[in-house]
Amino acid sequence: MSDGDQDEIGRAWHDVVGTARRTRAEGLVVGTSGNVSARVGDTVLVTPTGVPYDRLGPGDAVGVDLEGRQVLGDLLPTSELPLHLAVYRNTGARAVVHTHAVHATAVSTLVTEVPLVHYAAALLGGPVRTAPYARYGTQELADTMLAALRDRTGCLLRNHGTVTYGDTLDEAYDRTAQLEWMCRLWLTASSVPGRSPALLSSAELMEAKEALEGYGQPG
Repeated sequence: MSDGDQDEIGRAWHDVVGTARRTRAEGLVVGTSGNVSARVGDTVLVTPTGVPYDRLGPGDAVGVDLEGRQVLGDLLPTSELPLHLAVYRNTGARAVVHTHAVHATAVSTLVTEVPLVHYAAALLGGPVRTAPYARYGTQELADTMLAALRDRTGCLLRNHGTVTYGDTLDEAYDRTAQLEWMCRLWLTASSVPGRSPALLSSAELMEAKEALEGYGQPG
């Protein structure tokens, strides 16, 4: 591995750890739950299993190839490795964030698709689906997740949590945060006795999606 490759791996690992710590600090996970990864070439850097994020340092990097063979580090990778690898093998993702966010997980137990209570759904490609339940760490979970992610950048995992991906860890994390906020919004609105939240139509969501394509600063 060249010095340039080592530098890129080092930067990516720093970002993986920072993002993992952020998920805990912002209440999207508790303890050592959830996991984060980033792809550098054909190497996937991923948080290890059962290690508190605040204990991880520069020398604790964990990396696997796209077949799941460990190529970097001594710590064992997250038990959700099949989930992360499935995303990288089947999308153009460069980063994946998996959390146990409270409101999103609650919604996963109630619906097969997050109701269109806000145009933030457009940031994830459309109505967010819920993947059927499968035990954590299994290929079955990875397969059901992929079906729920079709044409989307995020989904719910029934009775489990969330998965989002992006071109960067910041983008993947932002999609997680938007999904959790949207689920919290729907739960709040739907809790009002005798009232049902107004929902967006598919046409209204598409209009918002097209508008969001030009959102932000030029360039």
